[in-house]
Amino acid sequence: MPEILVQYQAVIWQAIGETFIMVGISILAAVLVGLPVGTLLFFTRKGQIRENQFVYSTFSLLVNIIRSFPFLLLVVFLIPFTRMIIGTAMGTAAATVPLSIIAIAHYARLVEQSLLEVPKGVIEAAISMGASVREIMFKFLFVEARSGLVLALTTSIVSFISYSTIMGVVGGGGIGDFAIRYGYQRFQTDLMLYVIVIMVILVQLIQFTGTTVSRMIDKR
Repeated sequence: MPEILVQYQAVIWQAIGETFIMVGISILAAVLVGLPVGTLLFFTRKGQIRENQFVYSTFSLLVNIIRSFPFLLLVVFLIPFTRMIIGTAMGTAAATVPLSIIAIAHYARLVEQSLLEVPKGVIEAAISMGASVREIMFKFLFVEARSGLVLALTTSIVSFISYSTIMGVVGGGGIGDFAIRYGYQRFQTDLMLYVIVIMVILVQLIQFTGTTVSRMIDKR
């Protein structure tokens, strides 16, 4: 191990831990909230079994607005909201608020797209068998789209890691913030490069795992 990594080993592990906390909570928010929102978008869009133009337009507009916001500006814009929820706008816990919000919007749209790839005949067959909306959702849609949903979540996780590098703005810490503070600002280019390599390896592992799992559960 290079000497400079040994020197900053404790700080690096702390930064990696902060990144895992931020990304982990955003993943949880994406699954618990983003998945239902994306499913709602699918069911209420034009031509679907629970078509509702008002509901679809409202949620779709909200998702689009959040996704189109430059993330750094979103972080700053949400500072009052973050302070109201967490009690502070600084630190790793506070950083999870804007990350979770962008995670929900990001994954919700990908969920909608994944469900749209399910052949219409699947839903028609479920309806003909007298399946309820809940049964259609859990026994047919999610089963057929599971591979795409896993790939969508994998893509989202990679994006969340990228977003987490910005959280140093609000003292969120993380490996990206470490690279900037200890590498770039202190002119330790080699340290910054080592951290970049760590980030690349982490992303590659996540992408490989997600792709492998998606391939394993794809019944097509």
